Amino acid sequence: MADERAMDEVVTFTSDLIRIDTTNRGGGDCRERPAAEYAAARLAEAGLEPVLLERVPGRANVVARLEGTDPSADALLVHGHLDVVPAEAADWSVHPFSGEVRDGVVWGRGAVDMKNMDAMILAVVRAWAREGVRPRRDIVIAFTADEEASAEDGSGFLADRHAHLFEGCTEGVSESGAFTFHDGDGRQIYPIAAGERGTAWMRLTARGRAGHGSKVNRENAVTRLAAAITRIGEHQWPLRLTPTVRAALTELAAVYGIETDLSDVDTLLDKLGTAGKLVEATVRNSANPTMLDAGYKVNVIPGEAVARVDGRYLAGAEDEFRATMDRLTGPDVDWEFEHHEVALQAPVDSPTYLRMRSAVEEFAPEGHVVPYCMSGGTDAKQFSRLGITGYGFAPLKLPEGFDYQALFHGVDERVPVEALHFGVRVLDRFLRTA
Repeated sequence: MADERAMDEVVTFTSDLIRIDTTNRGGGDCRERPAAEYAAARLAEAGLEPVLLERVPGRANVVARLEGTDPSADALLVHGHLDVVPAEAADWSVHPFSGEVRDGVVWGRGAVDMKNMDAMILAVVRAWAREGVRPRRDIVIAFTADEEASAEDGSGFLADRHAHLFEGCTEGVSESGAFTFHDGDGRQIYPIAAGERGTAWMRLTARGRAGHGSKVNRENAVTRLAAAITRIGEHQWPLRLTPTVRAALTELAAVYGIETDLSDVDTLLDKLGTAGKLVEATVRNSANPTMLDAGYKVNVIPGEAVARVDGRYLAGAEDEFRATMDRLTGPDVDWEFEHHEVALQAPVDSPTYLRMRSAVEEFAPEGHVVPYCMSGGTDAKQFSRLGITGYGFAPLKLPEGFDYQALFHGVDERVPVEALHFGVRVLDRFLRTA
């Protein structure tokens, strides 16, 4: 088991990484290299030989391999991203890049997304070096840039240009899984991600006839765009259950002693109460209008109007998604993908999944481990190009009332010290047995 020094280090590393401002504003406006150098130095101190890789200067990634005892075994990828989303300091109780440890909690941007997991990985690897531990299978460690934007400078770059570093990897683990979900009635649920919806970020463009704002204009680009956006926003997407979501509903129903009736999913979700929130965003495709841009003067009808839509689609439902967008946008609005990534599925009966479940149950025997599908996406999408099956497994034991999911990209992001300690113990146990 990970030693006491590892418990101290995971807190220090989380705090230190938060203090390194790796804000990703999109469009290449980010510099992860200082954090990459920090992580690489900690790995080198543990006897590994990390390499730093950049597509463009400053957007650094770190990759290292820890050799296992069984050369015939498939390798496992353990990865985390170094960039974070922006934070407005005036909105926070503490400065978002202070890394302050207060009352047993580490505060700052990246505390849950996902410098905590980066720190856990470093703490476990260093504990193994002190103990002389070697895993059964090779473990490839990757700390990536640019996950919070397109991943073009991060996992996409690594998968496309440095695939040899991931030779032998068949599975990977990363963020957004094995955290405590409190249902409000005393149950503790630990969802492990075994799937992701596909990413479909879109640009919609309406074109019309420019003219004076006082004149009748039946070819108004703003009107055309507004009509399309309204249709998209009001559309009721049909139910589409993937194997992962079916497994999630079945196992959650068993936890609550509810009959699993997948012919009436909405009623089943209602019966699951708060726990239904783990599943409700992944039983359908979705498309949410998020940005509008049109015009330059109140008395001028513009010839063009543009909108952005955040679309997500389930595995096997991309064709339906495309056809629906064609219909909803109509003949006067064009649409295209600005960022497009695949939907993912992972088996919930694989030895790796069962070992993750076992590791959580060892340290949280009161918990109920279930599979789930992420509503969003991670670097697992890019690594899937290499044939790597991805799981979400960044274990945290959280107190009741701690809204973990609301803190992703939220204000006052923070993580309890005890949650980090739990994560190190669980990650250590899983990786020893993986």
